[in-house]
Amino acid sequence: MTNSSNRTDPVSEEAEGPVLVTGGNGYVASWLVKTLLDRGTTVHATVRDAGDPRRTGHLRRLADRAPGRLRLFEAELMDGASFDAALSGCTAVFHTASPFVVRGVSDPMRELIAPARDGTRNVLEAAGRAGSVTRVVLTSSVAAVYGDAADLRDTAAGRFDESHWNHTSSARHQPYFYSKTLAERTAWEIAERQDRWTLAVVNPGFVTGPALSPHATSESVALVRDFGSGRYRMGVPALDVGVVDVRDVAEGHVRAAGGGGAGARHILVAETLSLLEMGRSLRARFGNRYPFPRITVPKPVCALVAPFLGTTLKFVSRNVGYPVRFDNQRARQSLGMTFRRGADSVIDHFQQLLDDGLLSSRDSGDRRAP
Repeated sequence: MTNSSNRTDPVSEEAEGPVLVTGGNGYVASWLVKTLLDRGTTVHATVRDAGDPRRTGHLRRLADRAPGRLRLFEAELMDGASFDAALSGCTAVFHTASPFVVRGVSDPMRELIAPARDGTRNVLEAAGRAGSVTRVVLTSSVAAVYGDAADLRDTAAGRFDESHWNHTSSARHQPYFYSKTLAERTAWEIAERQDRWTLAVVNPGFVTGPALSPHATSESVALVRDFGSGRYRMGVPALDVGVVDVRDVAEGHVRAAGGGGAGARHILVAETLSLLEMGRSLRARFGNRYPFPRITVPKPVCALVAPFLGTTLKFVSRNVGYPVRFDNQRARQSLGMTFRRGADSVIDHFQQLLDDGLLSSRDSGDRRAP
């Protein structure tokens, strides 16, 4: 569980002014909005369509049950001026809005890179125009820390930490990782050119845990759903993932807005799990109603089927079979973070998908004893 003691929380007092959360109906952002509202904060949240109940209804319900107040504003990442109204009077900005798409990307520049990089520039420049903003917290990713698992060989301590940067991704290889790297570098460059606000960055790993809306979309949601849909029925590649719970990521954002987070990156990873370990944890909790993976697929087979699964031979070569490890000491020490167990987070996420009717045991085809 997240430790709430020793919390440095500059956004819990309504008197300090409202705060902005961009992409406020996103998977991570929704939990951030809830965390802030529960602490009595006035939250300005930007969304694409404030009148869409499928995308914003859960935020309105959260506000109805919380002491904080919520205002929704419509904004687009590629239109910097669209954030001006939402930023009026805000003292802090949590910039979470950025595409998280790995599969089926046909135009990386249009779908990933431009919205992440240029959207970050637009929001941060709008924060400067607002005049009232003193802190910006950027949702980056461990994708900006490393590009491929094979990069771990180049680290001195055998772990990725905040001193490392992704130097191996590009628009053609790991474009999502590349987009997050460019976005974070853009944020630091803008921060260094001005003195109105200070920047703090959080770098979550693979985020799991229950979504607050059944309509949440992200690669995290898709992966956990894949465990129950049969995508991994025949096995999973030997891939390690740095896992962190979405509720801890929301807490990490709030803590990063405090004095201890200024001018620094913060890796938010609870632990590393392999895809097979995730499947085993799910089977231990939910039994054999779902086709959870039982084996690791050999790397040559992964390479053979890669083109049919929408991935590349280079990805398989540089990631399958390599360990991934992270150093989360800065988050523990500077932000006072502790983390939920990765397996518990995956289980909670799968249960949410069941509760929301997004998975069914019908036709799972897996009735074997463990």
